[in-house]
Amino acid sequence: MILATNWGNAGLMALVSILLVFVVLILLIYVLKLFGVIFGQKNKPVVVSPVDASSDAISDEEVAAIAVAVNLFFNRHDEESDILTFRQNHDVSAWQVRNINKQL
Repeated sequence: MILATNWGNAGLMALVSILLVFVVLILLIYVLKLFGVIFGQKNKPVVVSPVDASSDAISDEEVAAIAVAVNLFFNRHDEESDILTFRQNHDVSAWQVRNINKQL
């Protein structure tokens, strides 16, 4: 069986397949670089008008925004946010009991 194999064609097929993989990888690199050029364009910076730094007064809207932000930050959970609650499933099948006993 080994003597009946045409090693010239087998070697040529292996070489062509390896070269094809490397060509596709190089092509993929160039496609990704092209995507980076197309989608990586940065927008022009937005010019913001300078705020009067001499006034130390905070408006009512700013106070309300800060109060809402602090309230949302500290009240993310309900009253028992430090307590982990696990739901107990009392409908355990025989298969689950068998697997639990194997783990022990």
